[in-house]
Amino acid sequence: MDDWITWLLAVLALPEFGLSGLFVICFVSATLLPLGSEPAVIGLVKLNPGLFWPALMVATVGNTLGGAVTWWMGYGAEQAYERVAHKPHEARVLTWLKRFGPKACLLSWLPLVGDPLCAVAGWLKLPFWPCVACMAIGKFARYLTLTGFFLWMSPGALVR
Repeated sequence: MDDWITWLLAVLALPEFGLSGLFVICFVSATLLPLGSEPAVIGLVKLNPGLFWPALMVATVGNTLGGAVTWWMGYGAEQAYERVAHKPHEARVLTWLKRFGPKACLLSWLPLVGDPLCAVAGWLKLPFWPCVACMAIGKFARYLTLTGFFLWMSPGALVR
């Protein structure tokens, strides 16, 4: 078991496999698994300031694709639920999401509620591509804001 963990850490080590490891971390963190990707983005850019824009793009793509997978998980869960229950369950949040439609996925960057929001969007069968586009916009804005803040506003920042 220790060899496997050592190997995994070596594969994900920054900066040797930085962008590929960053993609995996951002992808997995956008699913319903509890993992934060921001420290990985900030750490990679802190170690390699020249990777600021590539890191933001890789993180955005990975996190958006993870959100898209979560959308499909919600869609599949709703299909399974309909086969079993045949009762429409309308909660206040579901009504709110239906009213705002894919634009609600702009909030997919929020901690704790963002990833389940993507699943609920799939559950409600909100249009896939507009949801993915809104997820990408929200996630890119989050990475740009957080990474910029921590690198330019923190003492000892390497990027100007």
